Amino acid sequence: MPMAARFIDIHVVQSIPFANLNRDDTNSVKTVQYGNVLRTRVSSQSWKRAIRGVFEDRIGQAALRTRRIGERVTRLLTESRGWPWDLAEKAGAHTAAASSIKFELAKDPKDQKQIVANKVLTNAMVYVPDTAVSALADLTEEFREALQSAKDIKKPADKSILPTDRVETILRARNGVINLFGRMLAEVDNAGVDGAVQVAHALTTHETDVELDYFSAVDDITAHWGDQSGSGHMGHTEFSAGTFYRFATVDLRDLARNVGDHPDQLRELTAAFLSAFILSLPQAKKNSTAPHTIPDLAHISVRTDRPLSYAAAFENPVIASGQGGYGVPSRATLSTYAGEANRLLGTGGILTAGWAGIDAKGLDSLGTRHTNYDTLIDTALTHALPSGGGA
Repeated sequence: MPMAARFIDIHVVQSIPFANLNRDDTNSVKTVQYGNVLRTRVSSQSWKRAIRGVFEDRIGQAALRTRRIGERVTRLLTESRGWPWDLAEKAGAHTAAASSIKFELAKDPKDQKQIVANKVLTNAMVYVPDTAVSALADLTEEFREALQSAKDIKKPADKSILPTDRVETILRARNGVINLFGRMLAEVDNAGVDGAVQVAHALTTHETDVELDYFSAVDDITAHWGDQSGSGHMGHTEFSAGTFYRFATVDLRDLARNVGDHPDQLRELTAAFLSAFILSLPQAKKNSTAPHTIPDLAHISVRTDRPLSYAAAFENPVIASGQGGYGVPSRATLSTYAGEANRLLGTGGILTAGWAGIDAKGLDSLGTRHTNYDTLIDTALTHALPSGGGA
């Protein structure tokens, strides 16, 4: 029997020190103008990739997004199955050329006017379980003799000797990663998967300044000779700091549809995503900034009606009081806004709500306080999926 729960919303307030988590094409900090002030922004794509890395570790499954699926097959054949490089490279090229996805040949890095036979790039990125590489390699093993006498792939019009239907069956394969995050692959029939999560761009709750950091590097050889007059390298890069609001929602019905009649998987994937959302952090410039904070606050609500972002709570930018920072007023602002939103909408659409964070009290509008993130997640799932069943 279908459960009432439809969405699990997760809200996070997190203070990030001097960092550049997500850069644009000019290596500048990403920003957004919101509430008539400049905020630091981290794109949903950037944070979602960080989430996916933690999520994959949690569930013990991985997915591969690439245009170089043929090269990956080639490496597996040579490194693990003893194939000679030339034959493995041909097999990889025929694998990449076997589906309905159009392809092109890579150019010689030394001469961009020359293409390289059997260096095939698909025009669309495939997104498959990492186990699909082994399945494709198994297929080439069946056709090894035919591949030995097959022609090289030298132009986009060349045909593969591998069966398209079998290659595309492998490209349609799914695992927990794809069932949760979805897949867009229009070139292969029935390969698309509607994602069950929506992730917002993270933005600071307050106005921020982008700072230019000038740096120089000492040349150890000239320093050893006693020459301290200059540097071996000089440069600059952009950084910012701030308290971020982050939001995501899981559509339980979409996820249940993707996993099928596997209630244990539904609970496992949802729990792993919520945990990964809380604990993940984009890794840009991590070696020079190490901005490894945890959220000041995580708030989860299980809803029967619709997702509800609290980003509008910060349209009026938070102001730090006195010598204080932005964390405390940001958490208070979030709680106040949640209370007002619940007054307007009513609480009939909320099955449960709770929070865990730095504050010991004072955030009553966010529901029940939990001592840690794990119990917060477990309580939400118990209300959303009380029997481990479908949503």
